[in-house]
Amino acid sequence: MNARFLPGSGFGFSLSSTGLLLALVMALPAALPVSADDAGNALAQQVRDRPTGKDSVTAGSMVLLEPGHPPRLRRMRTYQLEQTPDEQWTLIRFSEPADIADTGLLTLDHVSGETDQWVYLPAVKKARRIPADRRGGNFVGSDLIYEDLRDRKIDQDVHTIVREEKLEGQLCKVLESVPVDKSNSEYSKRVSWIHPQTLVALKVDLYSGGEQPSKRMEVKKLQKLQGYWTVLELVVTDLKTQHSTRMLADQVQYDKGLSPTLFTQAVLEDPIQEASLAK
Repeated sequence: MNARFLPGSGFGFSLSSTGLLLALVMALPAALPVSADDAGNALAQQVRDRPTGKDSVTAGSMVLLEPGHPPRLRRMRTYQLEQTPDEQWTLIRFSEPADIADTGLLTLDHVSGETDQWVYLPAVKKARRIPADRRGGNFVGSDLIYEDLRDRKIDQDVHTIVREEKLEGQLCKVLESVPVDKSNSEYSKRVSWIHPQTLVALKVDLYSGGEQPSKRMEVKKLQKLQGYWTVLELVVTDLKTQHSTRMLADQVQYDKGLSPTLFTQAVLEDPIQEASLAK
């Protein structure tokens, strides 16, 4: 399963796909000269090659933090399945508090690079499709937008290793990713600091057109589970408002043998059926 940022990857993000978990080294013949773009694209390809399990189930929480206000806690469960190396399916379901219980999000990332995404709201008892032009909408009031929860293919961006820099005492490679087509992303670029041993992005700065980042994702806790390095705590901060979202993974299980039937609109609209299929 491709590593990306996702709640709970997500945390297995997945954070993505769209790669918040990134590979650090690429074995290239020493005699072969490589341009910066070639090296960056090769590094980004390692994101997709990094083994992170065939599927995963994560029980965790989302904490919304705003200066001057008490924290708001939400409990959630995230299911992920690698249908094929280029086809990732994700189902997110909230269980607490009562005003958000049973709310869900289904994301089907296809080989073509297209994504189908539906949100289920118990109040209307029907899943609503998220159109491509709504990818910048905030997900359940958090600092995540729908694009953050979608896969992003390697060839949709130009990847460049811009420098090496120490972060948390570790010498990281700093990877800049810029969309080939500016119209297919809410971000003008992503800059990721890659940890050399665990192959995880310790920090990702996201830009929305300006010279300064508009949002930051930072790994706070990392642990190896079932042989896979797993992000157990990640903080996403809106750098303009200082509102932040803290993602916590309390329990992660890989390679459960999840049924593809779990990742359907019918199951999204039926939490009871989900619970039955997830056993």
